[in-house]
Amino acid sequence: MTTTAVRNTATLAWRTLVQIKHNPFELFDFSVQPIMFLLLFTYVFGGAIADSPGQYLTYALPGIIVQNLLFATLNTGVGLNTDISKGVFDRLRSLPIARFSPLAGRIVADVIKQAWAVALLLGLGMVLGFRIGTGPVQVLAAFALLLGFGFAVSWMSVLVAMLVSSPEKVQIFGFVLLFPITFASGAFVPVDTMPGWLRAFADVNPTSILADAARGLLSGGPVAGPVIQSLLWGAGSLVVFAPLSVWAFRRRI
Repeated sequence: MTTTAVRNTATLAWRTLVQIKHNPFELFDFSVQPIMFLLLFTYVFGGAIADSPGQYLTYALPGIIVQNLLFATLNTGVGLNTDISKGVFDRLRSLPIARFSPLAGRIVADVIKQAWAVALLLGLGMVLGFRIGTGPVQVLAAFALLLGFGFAVSWMSVLVAMLVSSPEKVQIFGFVLLFPITFASGAFVPVDTMPGWLRAFADVNPTSILADAARGLLSGGPVAGPVIQSLLWGAGSLVVFAPLSVWAFRRRI
C-alpha cells in the first residue's frame, strides 16, 4: 500500500470515528451493550454457576470480552453495507483516492472501536472485582491477540456485506452464526460440565480457544497452546475471507 493509500485510509477511518461526535448512538454496541452483558452474566448467573459473582467474574470476564469482540465484527459489515446502499461509496469513487481506502478505513475504525470496548470491559471488570494475575506484557499481548483475531474475523462480516442487499441481512447472518459458536463454548462455563457431544464441539470452538488464551494472559494459566491455536484460527480466517471479500468488493463497487 502506497503512502497516499495509507493517508486515504487514515482519513476515511477518521471520518467513521468522528461520526460518533454527531451520533453518540454509534458507540452503543461498543459501550452499553458490553456493560449490560457483563452485569447480567456476573450478577444473574454468577451466584448459580460459581460460589459468588466475584469468583465467576474471574472466569467469565475474558469470555465476555471475546463474545463482545465477535459480535462487534458485525458492525463492520453492517456499516459497509449501509454506506454502499446509501451511495456513499459511489461518491467516494469520484474522488482521487485509492480504490480500497473506503473498505480499509472502515475496518481500521472498527478495530479502534473494538479496542475501546475491550478496555471498557476490562476496566469495569476490575471495578467489580476482577483482578489481573499477570504482568503488563501479558495484558498487552492479550489486547494484541484479541484485536488481531477480531480484525481477521471481521473479514467474514465484510464478505457477507458485499453479498447481501441490506444491513439487516448482515445482522441476521451474524446472529445465526455467532450465537451458537459463542454460547456453545467455554467462554462462560467450563466445557467439562457439558454433555460429551457438545463438549467435543466446544473443545475445538475458536471462541473457547480464544477465551482460554485471554484467560491465561489476564488471570494466569496455560497460555502457549491456546494462543498458538487462536493465532492459527485467526490466520485461517484472514487467508480465506480477506481474498474473497476483496473479490466480492471489486464485483460490487
